[in-house]
Amino acid sequence: MSEFKKLDMNQYKPLGEVVFDFLRDAIMNGELKPGQRLMENTIADELGVSRTPVREAIRKLEKENFITMVPRKGAYVSKLTLKDILDVLEVRRVLEGFASELAATRMTAEEVASLKKIHEDFKANFNQNRLEGMIEMDRQFHDLIFKASKNHRLIGLVKELHEQFHRFRLIYFNEFSDFENIVSWHQSILEAIEKRDAISARIHAQDHVMAIEESVVEWTKQQGEANV
Repeated sequence: MSEFKKLDMNQYKPLGEVVFDFLRDAIMNGELKPGQRLMENTIADELGVSRTPVREAIRKLEKENFITMVPRKGAYVSKLTLKDILDVLEVRRVLEGFASELAATRMTAEEVASLKKIHEDFKANFNQNRLEGMIEMDRQFHDLIFKASKNHRLIGLVKELHEQFHRFRLIYFNEFSDFENIVSWHQSILEAIEKRDAISARIHAQDHVMAIEESVVEWTKQQGEANV
């Protein structure tokens, strides 16, 4: 296991919660990879804590499906199956389409300007081949559209699914290289929103996610595997 970043102890939470947040973030940002084994002793030593909060954190991570306990072997970062990914994308396709449709009529001029800036920043990162920058700008692009929907129920649903969405985003950007297509998809969504064309915005957003679904299925066939 690679050395962790320093654990922030200056939090008003039980130590088990602090370790849980830390390990969950490490899984979310790809520092801990799918299939990687988590050793209680190693984690405790690297974080400078006892095994008890680490054990508590691992139990909670298992409950939330971030890790899998294998009998007589220990804890492993959960892998995402093709079914897991397609389930996430099916939900995301509906939510992204609905959010883009609403955003096209509800987004303020300032939000449209921000969306354009984010899109330009994505392109700049693409031109400089900066993967982390593209991941962050992709997150900001879609998050702003959800926010601009002004539908608090929808925004709440997306917050609940944020971790699944982001975990897939990391996998996608690391396994695929069709970043030029992402630029085109974002451009189409942006133009529809600028024109206040709600139907086109919904269609372009759904087509964006559907194209990703097709890419994932094709890639999995080429790999000959069901797990990512």
